Amino acid sequence: MFALHSSVFTMQGLLLCCLVALASCQTVRYELSLNPQKTYEYSYAGVVNFGLGIPNLAESGVRITCKVKITGVSAQTFILKVSDLLFEEFNGFPGKDTFTASPKLTQRIAAQLTKPFMFDYASGHVDDIRASAEVSDTVVNIVRGILGFFQVTVKTTQKIYELEEVGIHGKCQSNYVTEENMETKDMTITQVVDVTHCKEKAAIYRGMATAVLDQVAKQRGDSVISTVRYVYTVKPTAEGGLITTAHGLERQYFSPFNVKGGNFKMQATKQIVLLHAIDTERAVMFGAVESKGNLVYKFVNSQANVPIMMQNLDNPVPKAMELIKHLAEANRYQIDSATTEDTIKVYQLLRVIPYEGLEEMWKQFAGNEEYRRWFLDMIVEVGDARILKFLEMRFHAGDVSASEALQALMLSINHLNPIPELVEMAKMFLYIPFCKSSTYLWHTVVLNYGSLVYKHCAYYTPCPVAAVQPLLDMATEALKNNSEADMVLALKALGNAGHPGSIKTIMRFLPGVAATPVNVPPRVLSAAVQSMRLIAARDPQSVRDITMALFVEKNLPVEIRMLAFMILFDTKPSMALVSTVTTHLQQEKDLHVVSFAFSYLKSFARSRTPDNQYLSTACNVAAKILAPKFGRVSYHYSKAMRMDWFNDDFLIGTAAEVFMLRSATNIFPTEIMMKGKFFFIGRILQLLEFGIRADGIRDLFGTSIPGFNGDLDFTDLVSVLNMLQNWEVLPNDKPVLSAYSRASGQEWFFADMNKEFIQNIIMAVHPAAGKESPLWEVIENLQKGISWHKTKPFLIFEVRYHQATTLGLPLEISKYYESVNGITVNAKTAINPPVTEQLGQLLNSEITLETDGFIGYTKDFWVFYGINTELFQCGSELKAKTPIGIPWKFSAKINVREKKFELDFPACKKEIEIVSVSSNVYAVSRNIEELDMAKVTPMMPKAIDSNDEVTHTGPSVVTPESDQVMRANSWHPVTKMCAESNIYGAGLCVESELRREYYNEEYPLYYFLGYTNLALKIAPAQAIKAVDKIHFEVNAGPSTHQMSTRQLLESLRRLSKAATQQIRLSSDSASSVRGSHQSQPDSFLEVGNSTPEAMFNIKAFALSGNEKPQGYDAAVYYTPEANVKNTQLIVSQAGEDTNWKMCMDTTVTAHAEAKAHIRWGAECQSYEMSMRAATAHLPGSMPTLKAKVHWTKIPETMAELGRRVDSYIPGMALLLGFNQQHESNAGQEVSASVVASSADSVDVKIRFPEYTVYRLAIPVPLPPASSPESQLDNRNTTIDGFGFA
Repeated sequence: MFALHSSVFTMQGLLLCCLVALASCQTVRYELSLNPQKTYEYSYAGVVNFGLGIPNLAESGVRITCKVKITGVSAQTFILKVSDLLFEEFNGFPGKDTFTASPKLTQRIAAQLTKPFMFDYASGHVDDIRASAEVSDTVVNIVRGILGFFQVTVKTTQKIYELEEVGIHGKCQSNYVTEENMETKDMTITQVVDVTHCKEKAAIYRGMATAVLDQVAKQRGDSVISTVRYVYTVKPTAEGGLITTAHGLERQYFSPFNVKGGNFKMQATKQIVLLHAIDTERAVMFGAVESKGNLVYKFVNSQANVPIMMQNLDNPVPKAMELIKHLAEANRYQIDSATTEDTIKVYQLLRVIPYEGLEEMWKQFAGNEEYRRWFLDMIVEVGDARILKFLEMRFHAGDVSASEALQALMLSINHLNPIPELVEMAKMFLYIPFCKSSTYLWHTVVLNYGSLVYKHCAYYTPCPVAAVQPLLDMATEALKNNSEADMVLALKALGNAGHPGSIKTIMRFLPGVAATPVNVPPRVLSAAVQSMRLIAARDPQSVRDITMALFVEKNLPVEIRMLAFMILFDTKPSMALVSTVTTHLQQEKDLHVVSFAFSYLKSFARSRTPDNQYLSTACNVAAKILAPKFGRVSYHYSKAMRMDWFNDDFLIGTAAEVFMLRSATNIFPTEIMMKGKFFFIGRILQLLEFGIRADGIRDLFGTSIPGFNGDLDFTDLVSVLNMLQNWEVLPNDKPVLSAYSRASGQEWFFADMNKEFIQNIIMAVHPAAGKESPLWEVIENLQKGISWHKTKPFLIFEVRYHQATTLGLPLEISKYYESVNGITVNAKTAINPPVTEQLGQLLNSEITLETDGFIGYTKDFWVFYGINTELFQCGSELKAKTPIGIPWKFSAKINVREKKFELDFPACKKEIEIVSVSSNVYAVSRNIEELDMAKVTPMMPKAIDSNDEVTHTGPSVVTPESDQVMRANSWHPVTKMCAESNIYGAGLCVESELRREYYNEEYPLYYFLGYTNLALKIAPAQAIKAVDKIHFEVNAGPSTHQMSTRQLLESLRRLSKAATQQIRLSSDSASSVRGSHQSQPDSFLEVGNSTPEAMFNIKAFALSGNEKPQGYDAAVYYTPEANVKNTQLIVSQAGEDTNWKMCMDTTVTAHAEAKAHIRWGAECQSYEMSMRAATAHLPGSMPTLKAKVHWTKIPETMAELGRRVDSYIPGMALLLGFNQQHESNAGQEVSASVVASSADSVDVKIRFPEYTVYRLAIPVPLPPASSPESQLDNRNTTIDGFGFA
């Protein structure tokens, strides 16, 4: 009985313990939840600031503080209301300046932010945020920043866990660490969000579609790094975990270069603190709401939110019209650099004007040539359906010229937002009849539609075939009709589009890979192969298969195989495929293919750019395998050349490539291509590319040119000209020359020069041409006087990156590059006697021209890093301006019959700035309610004005006596250097001012931080006499010089004998020099006392009334002898009391020897130096080139310059692989020798007075051997002349 009772008692105790434990578990719940029957009130503060994080450098930022009240509506639906809002701005220096309230903007934001916001909430996850329709997305995003604190996944079974979840930055990976306070039972949760590798990141790129991503470069560094961390304190309650405090910290580091060096910093912090949680007394009242989406940041259509300026966008039409008129008038004669930034304001206004407003502006401007041009140049930046509709109306109405249409359409399509709706809308231009009214307009339409498809596919993957279908249909139709011109155009457009879906269509043009036999001209084949250049990055395997098949197809034209080889390597083939190509090349018989491929591989083997990091290794191995057999193939065969560099600190590099394609059946190259690339922060931008295809000229020259020996001398030139005279035998339907140009990888222009085009040019300029020539009208207009002016604003690029921040504010990194170009020409001509019948009469007339004008541009560049909304902006901003302007005013007189040309410039009376570069970095703050109070503070203030030396100051402090900020490592050089002429009363000046602060950890960013101003100016100078005008004269006709022959030659003989004595003492070849110098004066004296005729005479005088001219007079005499070409130059200073002269005597002998002897100063006696160069190839010795410079006496300035250069030579020689040997050589002399030590290398030795530098076996390309066989095996090659094997 007792045992039974004890057992019952024990069971009751256990049950009680279980109930207590269960009750304890129910009260300790950490999973986040909100009680719908309670109201929670929090204080909220969010701060973001931008700067370098370095003391005494300006920063900017904003702060938002408020109270947040959350009230339940139902079990999973809650209302958020904001009260006591305060918006503050910071712009200045931390520790000295403070946040300043902005009441007007606070009121504007509060008008929306204080409205109720509804959201769903369950298990720590926020969903479906709803608000009234009038609440903007910008304000909703701020609410998202607040609600982001409540998006937390709590797990009590794990202390460390990670998961992928939705947040304000998108769908990103979160890493959690939890820790429980055993005393308070509160849980501290630390959450770190990887915002760099989000699966669905809240970020947008604009303007970067043609800049190809380079993932390998990103392994070397990046320009942006972000970290996000949240710390929560969660109190367990019966309803679930309750956040009592939370803190968020987001840091981002940005640099235009590698962020590993110096960088701008963004720090965003936010915090909420629970004030109280009380039972809800009454239901919350709210009006109609609509869904605004989930917690993920929603981007505002920010095309009009230009980050580098802010203006009131209300009533935009009159504002835009007024600005356009102002810009047109201010830049009517020359570019006014002070107004060029207003172009961005116009773009911003145009982007908010409805279509009807654009039409209204067109009606106002169409009748004024100046305003019309500005409007058409600027409306292209609208960037959406309005510009397409506007151009459609113009094309249908025909109220724009083909030239205006071409320019407007090209820029509009290139700056269009490539969304599916606009791509579909742009197709209409392919079917508007007006687009075919001009050949070049039609080319522009088709090519630019292809470019639009390429950009569309950059943002939408997989890219729908429907986008490129019109071009596929065009190519198919052209092939069906066998229309060469249409096939080339369609294929070039497909090349721009770079759509993988066009591969099958392109294959139909390529023999060997086409499903059915095809026979198209080589020009079409070339276009077909090149049309795969951009597909190579999007579908490398398909392009690889096709181009490899083309390359090994020996029946194809040689140039097509070489183009296929180029495109093959654009796909970045593997080591295995490069090995396959190498094996094939070892069996290749065509030397053009071999030469091109080997030079291509050898160039890429030296590549240092990240995109070729692996390919260069494979090419290096291939080049070494092929070198023994093909390493000495002549440069007369097809070649590929590449030069590049890349800097890891700047993450910047460039590459230049040149391709010359030839074939064995033609002496003239088939195709020549040149292209450049720019590498920056993980992207590759193809710069300009030019190409020439010379089918007609190639056929004209054939396999040989009679009389052409390859020496590129006058005889060769005559031979080529004789062949060109036969151009009339070319067919009428075949282009003589074709040219194309690409920018950013997109072909925007190509043209064919046919026989008719050449005939028209020849007929227009032929001396027998009469009034039917277009030049006749030009001459008549010039005689009446012409005034022509053109300006063109052009937004070169607008690159923008938008990213969400934890505060719900949009971070933006933007680059803007704007150019305003202008030219003005005023001219009037007088012709005496006037032309009456033929242009040839000009050859017997004196032509006088009076002209003035201006040519130049101003380029403005901005980099913005900060917060950009339609309500406010804050951040760091780099602003640079580069104006270049060349004004002119002169009169000219030309007499062709007398071979006389005169030019008169007015005297320099005022300073003229030719070019300048100015830049600075600022902390900026702007808000829409206080536009006049925008703050733009130089990040590095003008606190210390030092001298030209580097100034180091003490630690950074702010003294109480002064508000002057002291900084460390300050540098403020101000320099001005002028080269002035007191004869002409003018000088050329270079001015510079820099203001820098240097921090080792900020390399290389600090090069660009601070104020910079560089300028090149022409400035008045103190003249000997007042200058009325500056006169230049060139006389190439028969003329006499004031010095008699005996005076001239007597002086030259005296100088030559003196030079002989100097060289005899220091030269090891004195005998040859002595002989030539002794014979020369004797032959001169045979001429006698006759007055010689100068070959030509040049005068540069400063004229002042009737006084004697000041300046210089130069005469060149040519006195040839048997096997010797002698030339003399005499330069004399004109004016009173001057005897300065320069005498130069040059001799070139038939034995490849050249000499020059120069004396200058008073009567050519003050200073002296001589130069000699000669080649030698004696039996049993290697071809040698020797050169020597000897000076007897030179000015101290030249000597000082020589000493400075000499100090750099040992270091440069070491870098270039030269050896140095200390030895005593001839004083006042530098000599060099180049010896052809082998068929493809030379030995170089340079002797300086105190040392010698030398390098052996320097590889160089040499001209070809006489037969192809010797190219493949030249072990027994004999050298019969320097440079020839």
